[in-house]
Amino acid sequence: MELPDVPETAIRLLGSVLRCGGSAGRIVETEYYCQTDPASHTFNGLTPRNWPMFEEAGRLYVYRSYGVHWCANVVVGPAGQGSAVLVRAIEPLEGMDHMWKRRPKAKKVTDLGSGPGKLCAALGIHGEHTGLNLFEAGPVGLEPRPAPDPSQVLVGRRVGITKAVEQPWRFAIKSPHVSRPLLGRT
Repeated sequence: MELPDVPETAIRLLGSVLRCGGSAGRIVETEYYCQTDPASHTFNGLTPRNWPMFEEAGRLYVYRSYGVHWCANVVVGPAGQGSAVLVRAIEPLEGMDHMWKRRPKAKKVTDLGSGPGKLCAALGIHGEHTGLNLFEAGPVGLEPRPAPDPSQVLVGRRVGITKAVEQPWRFAIKSPHVSRPLLGRT
């Protein structure tokens, strides 16, 4: 299986707007996962849980992390390839009153979406949204924006995983809303 162009698929989402539940946020951090990656949910093939990752690009794959937090991924590969980009952080843009209600433990605006579980809670994204087409009318939508200049993209190792941690497949734009600081550039 040929590996997709990692920077192109993961970086392209940075700056795009994710909408759900009357709220919206600008994507400021992502992580890439593909079927040849031992850290990916698709590494062992198609299952009832990961089926959206094998659909065409533009679908939403939502899963429960550690049985606690929902995490949202944008499917980026062609059908059958099993690849997606985890949305790791957003900068809140609209519907912040809803976000504060959904994230009552947040103390400041940078707490609302600075992590995959936090952003799903803030936007109201959950498991029933898995498989939705993000470009059709529905409860969750994605508004693409021009990709950031590559010189403005920070690159680092993925976090929160135990396999293939050496892969530099975590991307962000400079923002106080990222889940963890990144130091490198593309």
